[in-house]
Amino acid sequence: MIARTMLSILLIAAIGGVSPGRAYGEDRNVAVQPAIKAADAWLKLLDQGKYRESWAQAASLFKEKITPEGWEKMAAAAREPLGKLISRKFKLAAYATALPGAPPGQYVVIEFEASYANNKSVIDKVTPMLDDAGEWRVSGYWIQ
Repeated sequence: MIARTMLSILLIAAIGGVSPGRAYGEDRNVAVQPAIKAADAWLKLLDQGKYRESWAQAASLFKEKITPEGWEKMAAAAREPLGKLISRKFKLAAYATALPGAPPGQYVVIEFEASYANNKSVIDKVTPMLDDAGEWRVSGYWIQ
């Protein structure tokens, strides 16, 4: 429970401030697909237990909130009780340029429906942001 609460803090309170829905509009659709790809690749690192590597691949905003060691401990405490990933499917995404508690920027709040060995109904929420180099990197993660 504590680990899930801590993971939600890393989401920068973004989920509460955005109503996820299928993205619309040309600018939003251009942003959503690469953000989904980045989120999926990042989640695969977590699925493989590569927590330190996931920290290294995260946005600088994420890294400012937690050390690599802290992230490894927190991610393991939240993910390992779920067991092995069985399946994950994209559910929805919402593009935003402002999120509560986060600096202005380009964000996509994404939800994936996931099934794990020890919990068949999980929502993995991931928030990639566009960094200064023009790459989408995860700035927040929450398990629901």
